Amino acid sequence: MHDVRQMKLFVIIMLAGALATAQTPPAAHSRPQQPAFSDLTLQAAAPAATGSPASASSVLTPSTIPAGTTNAAAVSSGYVADDKYKLRAGDKISLQIIEDRDPLPKSLLVADSGELDAPYIGRVAAADKTCKQLAAEMKALLEKEYYYHATVIIALDAANKVLGRIYVTGQVKNQGPIDMAINENLTASHAIMRAGGFADFANRKKVRVIRNGKPGGPGKQTFEMNMIEILDDGKTEKDVLLQPDDVVIVPSRLINF
Repeated sequence: MHDVRQMKLFVIIMLAGALATAQTPPAAHSRPQQPAFSDLTLQAAAPAATGSPASASSVLTPSTIPAGTTNAAAVSSGYVADDKYKLRAGDKISLQIIEDRDPLPKSLLVADSGELDAPYIGRVAAADKTCKQLAAEMKALLEKEYYYHATVIIALDAANKVLGRIYVTGQVKNQGPIDMAINENLTASHAIMRAGGFADFANRKKVRVIRNGKPGGPGKQTFEMNMIEILDDGKTEKDVLLQPDDVVIVPSRLINF
């Protein structure tokens, strides 16, 4: 009799446990989250001017990109490159190719020849071109052989303060080149003074300025000045305002006494 009671109690406990298990909702099986991959591509914004390849947003200058903006964000925001300042010999620029394995900007110098040594491409003519024009040309060259799509960023780091040189020769105390600064109004008389002044046998009445012609402009020009009138008599309106590469010639007197 005692064994029967124990058996009934055991059956009741087992039934109660089974009932509790049936009423408990099964634990939700959490599906492991798959890593999300996105195809990150630099989207080129609409060009600033229709029909102009240099105005594409893939040609940028860092100077137009706000601080803290990522390259990808800058490209997709439609910033355009500088199209005002024309590069000159002695200017320093920064060049960045977004798609390059080493996308850090590279500092390049425009040589006296007007060229710069660019990665992959080699020597590229840069003088008399804006950052926008140069970036567009380099983009085309890179996409021709090295990249399916190249995003070129060019900015002017430091402008050469020297606009050019003029040359003073003949009867002056120090013959040679003289640097002409940007926005400097350098005249022939000032150049002679900077060259140390007239030598003992200078012909002050026959000073000449030789100006070589440029493509699309006037041909070779010669200006003759009487420096006695300009310096001694104060007729400064007869002085000649010099341009880069002008040559100032101070001849000798025919009779030295």
